[in-house]
Amino acid sequence: MSTPGSSTAFAVRRATADDADVLAHHRAAMFRDMGTLRSDLYDALRDAARPWFIESILAGEYVAFVAAPAARPGEIVGGAGVQLRRQLPRPTPDGAAIETRPQALVLNVYTEPAWRRRGLAALLMEHVLAWAREHGVGGVVLHASAEGRPLYEQIGFVATNEMRYTGEL
Repeated sequence: MSTPGSSTAFAVRRATADDADVLAHHRAAMFRDMGTLRSDLYDALRDAARPWFIESILAGEYVAFVAAPAARPGEIVGGAGVQLRRQLPRPTPDGAAIETRPQALVLNVYTEPAWRRRGLAALLMEHVLAWAREHGVGGVVLHASAEGRPLYEQIGFVATNEMRYTGEL
């Protein structure tokens, strides 16, 4: 029997297009919780993300996992996904070979506030990384929030040289 804070207290499954509503909610809530989404734009982001999730899941360009308490499988309390990106051939991180496989961009890692600090994000990332290994992904990257950075570092992610242009486009 699992304890409420253990990862076995959760059932994780692959998300389908039918999960677009909850995935869109997670996306908007994630940005809201990080302080980068104004409250008046929450509904607009959620509404814009919903059809993107449906289309991208059906096309196989986005793979996600959702988690629910084991005793209540219909109550999704967290999720994480990857957007597959085709990339130009590039050197491997150690410079020893040329990488031609797609890269996975981790997106939408979110746990509902009442369920945080129970190992759920780590459990979801285990599923994401296992899927990437099984499907021949050539690398996994993400943009970490300050709150998420310790978890990602603990499971093997390192800071890179990425920069962001903030000028007008």
